[in-house]
Amino acid sequence: MMARELHTTLEPGPTSDTGQARSSASARRRRLVPLLVVALLAQMAVAMVTSALRQTPTIDEPVYVATAADYLHEHRVRYNPEHPPLGKLVVAVGVVFAHPHVDASFTDAQAAGRHLLYESGNDPWRLMLWARLPVIVLTLLFGLVVFAFARDLAGLAPALTALALYAFSPDVVAHGSLATLDVPAAGFLLTSVWLLWRARLGRPRLCLPLAGAALGAGLATKMSTLPAVPVLMVLAALSMWTLRPRDLRKALSAAAVVAVAAVGVVWLTYLTVDPLLRWDPRSTHVPVVHGLRGLLVHLMPFPEAYRDGMRIQFGLENETWQGFLFGHVYSGSRWYYLPVALVVKTPLGMLALWTAGAVAMIAVRRLRPAAPYVLVPAAVLLASAMTGSRDLGTRYAVFLPMFLAVAAGCVLTVRLRWTRVAAALLVAFVAVSSLRTFPYYLPYSNEAFGGPAKTHLRLHDSNVDWGQDLGRLADRLHSRYRGQRAWLVYKGSGVPGYYGIRAADPRRVPARQVHGLLAVSDSAVAKAKGRLALLLRSSRTVDEVGHSITLYRR
Repeated sequence: MMARELHTTLEPGPTSDTGQARSSASARRRRLVPLLVVALLAQMAVAMVTSALRQTPTIDEPVYVATAADYLHEHRVRYNPEHPPLGKLVVAVGVVFAHPHVDASFTDAQAAGRHLLYESGNDPWRLMLWARLPVIVLTLLFGLVVFAFARDLAGLAPALTALALYAFSPDVVAHGSLATLDVPAAGFLLTSVWLLWRARLGRPRLCLPLAGAALGAGLATKMSTLPAVPVLMVLAALSMWTLRPRDLRKALSAAAVVAVAAVGVVWLTYLTVDPLLRWDPRSTHVPVVHGLRGLLVHLMPFPEAYRDGMRIQFGLENETWQGFLFGHVYSGSRWYYLPVALVVKTPLGMLALWTAGAVAMIAVRRLRPAAPYVLVPAAVLLASAMTGSRDLGTRYAVFLPMFLAVAAGCVLTVRLRWTRVAAALLVAFVAVSSLRTFPYYLPYSNEAFGGPAKTHLRLHDSNVDWGQDLGRLADRLHSRYRGQRAWLVYKGSGVPGYYGIRAADPRRVPARQVHGLLAVSDSAVAKAKGRLALLLRSSRTVDEVGHSITLYRR
């Protein structure tokens, strides 16, 4: 009897076989994960490199590239002080490989950029590609941060979901393929928040200084990241409080470590450009800032060049800018501009998953501790961006596709039968929507608003037309309209003549002389008035280029 019982106990039964099968299937899934990560990032890389190869310089890029080249040759902060140097140092990593000819005699960044790209014997296509490549690499690395953050919160399947949403985000692909500052600044903040969460899980001595360094990198890239500083300091204190309950001294020390590390990175960035910290405020107009703003700038523990850059930013905020929203041109800003623009330019499936993910983080008990880390920084940054005076594009909120991708992945923790199927279908919908717009990511809008071809009817500037399609226009004129008289109203930093475009400005001659083909940037169409409006009313649409330039026949 005892022998039979012992034999039964030792003999593997169905339960053991099932456990081994499950273990084997789990191991196969784990081996598949790196392949899926590589596949998602590879398609993103193809999309960004293709965009970088085909797009002419956008409005801001020549300034940043010229500044990067000036850092390499003059080792001084002279151009573009309203933005700190780190993002342009990232661009400089690529510029150095292009070996451009640089003329250091210019005092104006716009003129320096134009000369560097078009008047110095440099190849603007090659130079811009090299300048954009480091930002592309950095954007891909931030995808790994999104994956790691979501994995720490919810597991592998949610992490892959988050990465897929990030990799197919039209805004991230569009601005991650440009030599600009928006994606690097947002990505550094996301990295800092993830490291603060890791500090909560353990090893705070390593993660807290690294989180501070990442925060400092964001501050050293764009000053619009400053509102995140108090939020991240509180999160640092919260992480330490969780590890050491009721130890207020440790919590305050954690916040101080993050702050000191962030300030140190900002100073190190300026010292990297110029070890002597030479800064001449007379080289540019620095407005006087009074009141509370002036006091805050004065108290900032940053180099004088940073503080003067902040004063310039406040001066820009005091100017009156023109906006365009759903066919309406207005002066000043609208507090609801960014939320509305995001609804237009975010894939519908992504909007649904963002919403569901935010709700899940609040509703699911085990995710609630992470909600302040993911949702609060995003909300504070969005609220800050909504108060700005420049309604120029969703790039000012490009941090949302990063933070909310992490939240969206957490949907899979909801224990409902249909959750995984619904999430998979929505991710597929996002992927199809994103791939359909290839390679025109800047003018993307979702299907509810007519897709990229209709974006110009509702939004303008970097949402649609940032000067990126001058090269495509040249190809179109050469292939379809060769030999025809052309007129051009172009909004951008490119030089039409360099690309072989021979076209006059129709606004500078009497309307009766304007006949033939009229090419107009859609941002100019959106705000057309006076003579240009008259010309457009008396013309008919015949073609479009890149969903950002419309061709008319008159």
